[in-house]
Amino acid sequence: MEKTIRKTKPDFILIISSFLLILLGFIALASASGPLSIELTGNSWYFFKHQLVLGLGLGLISMFVLYKINPEFLRKFSFLIFAATVLLTLAVFLPKIGSMVSGGKRWIEIFGISFQPSEFLKLGFILYLSAWIHKFKAAKEKFKTVLIPFLIILLLVSTILILQKDLGTLIVIFVISAFIYFTADTPFSHTAIIIALALIAFAYLIFFEQYRMNRLMVFLNPDIDPQGTGYHIKQAIISVGSGGLFGRGLGLGEQRFGFIPEPTTDSIFAIFGEEAGFMGTFSVVLLFIVFAWRGIKIAKEQNDEFYRSITIGITTWFVFQAIINMGAMIGILPMTGIPLTFLSYGGSALLSELAALGILLKISKR
Repeated sequence: MEKTIRKTKPDFILIISSFLLILLGFIALASASGPLSIELTGNSWYFFKHQLVLGLGLGLISMFVLYKINPEFLRKFSFLIFAATVLLTLAVFLPKIGSMVSGGKRWIEIFGISFQPSEFLKLGFILYLSAWIHKFKAAKEKFKTVLIPFLIILLLVSTILILQKDLGTLIVIFVISAFIYFTADTPFSHTAIIIALALIAFAYLIFFEQYRMNRLMVFLNPDIDPQGTGYHIKQAIISVGSGGLFGRGLGLGEQRFGFIPEPTTDSIFAIFGEEAGFMGTFSVVLLFIVFAWRGIKIAKEQNDEFYRSITIGITTWFVFQAIINMGAMIGILPMTGIPLTFLSYGGSALLSELAALGILLKISKR
């Protein structure tokens, strides 16, 4: 019997939930970035315009292009895409190209334009791992030995991110890889080994870096250093809590006036909570729940394991980042510096997220 492929439209609910999150992100950014934008540039709309042009503008173009591309092209060239993102991430260590931000080399600056290549590494890693693990699986006699090469690939990526002192991206990459690996019908004992090795590695990275250890201690007891390491989490909780049910009103928050660190990136959820209240933050949480639901539904509908793994990887990436960021802002998770998907300021992040969304929408048509 001949197989037929039924052409359908992309997942409408996924589109709506994604673009509502982006809209809320721009509403939050318009307010949160004003005072800092004036202080740094003299223009209250600088960050908003930058995100609009370089983040949303280029992101929509990349989303449209990747939506039009046949996913088989991504399967065929997944290694080259991954290699390109790895080389781009390594380029931050080149003199006069890489720039130091917050104690780590994570940015490339060329002709006055800066971007964070590790954001694109996430997508390149998802594509390659999804293609590689199922190609390896096809050779059934080799599949029982899949764990060692998987750990080698993960170690390569982890080493680059450790050298950049980018623990947040490393955590995201690990969780993505663990979900893809586990859902590829690999032995459960493999997943247990991966988690055990990861716990040992993260414990080492935390205990032998004082600032990371301080963050963990402050999470366990926020009153240890309220004017130092604990300042950020204290201000975030105050910001979210002061919003009440409906918030102070958009543009009327006080924390954006230099009281809370990173108001446009890590802390944008806290400022939005102050201005939009519980109803605003609940809307954000609800939209991410809807996104997760649609991502899981699309993954379950795929007969091709490559497409299923890509869907799982992208959904895990977006939702896990949101959970970690929002959890940190309300004090139930440690601070990690992980941005809030679709909402945090950052052209590189929004560009890569929209590119990934284009792939996800294409897969949702199958």
